[in-house]
Amino acid sequence: MPELPEVETVMRGMAKAIEKKRIKKVEVYSKRLRTPIPPQLAKIAGETVGKLSRRAKYILVPFNSGQTMVLHLGMTGRVTINPPAPEKHDHFRITFTDGSAIVYNDARRFGLVDLMHKADISAHRFFAHLGPEPFSDDFSAAYLLDRLQDRKTAIKIAIMDQETVVGVGNIYAAEALHRAQISPRRAAGDLKPTETRSLIKHIREVLQQSIDAGGSSLRDYVQTDGELGYYQDEWRVYGRDGEKCLRRRCPGHIARIVQGGRSTFFCPDCQK
Repeated sequence: MPELPEVETVMRGMAKAIEKKRIKKVEVYSKRLRTPIPPQLAKIAGETVGKLSRRAKYILVPFNSGQTMVLHLGMTGRVTINPPAPEKHDHFRITFTDGSAIVYNDARRFGLVDLMHKADISAHRFFAHLGPEPFSDDFSAAYLLDRLQDRKTAIKIAIMDQETVVGVGNIYAAEALHRAQISPRRAAGDLKPTETRSLIKHIREVLQQSIDAGGSSLRDYVQTDGELGYYQDEWRVYGRDGEKCLRRRCPGHIARIVQGGRSTFFCPDCQK
């Protein structure tokens, strides 16, 4: 599933292509993704696109009327700018008055699109439970220490909890913990203040580096121009089980365990 850097990359690609443009028409090719596609989507012709943003893994596309299109890519969703030809699994196409277009394609239909008014977004069931953004001031060492206090949950599971902080998925949790030299098996409530500060620093670092690299391409993910992301070339632990740890002077090798039904990769020698 695309994680925060991939969603941020798609949002930025969309923003460059469609902000301030006026919608000419909307063509909806299917009635349902993870949830039914709202009939009102076909009626946004005439709207002008405002400044796009992202909340967690949702892309928010505001219109001049006060409505916002909410888009989640699910596992295989992708947005293409000016695709050369229709493809199987295209679900809707938005064409603008300048002749440009975006298409949403989703083979497994786990994504979603919805329309809601801007004032209703924060209280909506998609958003009401979400924790702070990882780059925000609200995601501080004091906040995280308080949030994790007395929790016996493994730290990797805790930082993947979207109520604790949004957007830290499986890949980036493993990478941040390796850089912070914290074992993913540690009880979340056992972290010291210095470790918490280090973990926040490295969560932000790996997320920003991945955004700069266009995300990590696994299976279906591509950017809006069809190009792959390339942050997977920078992974230090993820998918490297059995290989030598890349930390300087560490003699260890990367191990794989399962936590919460997901693969976790780490170095038992340098992550304590």
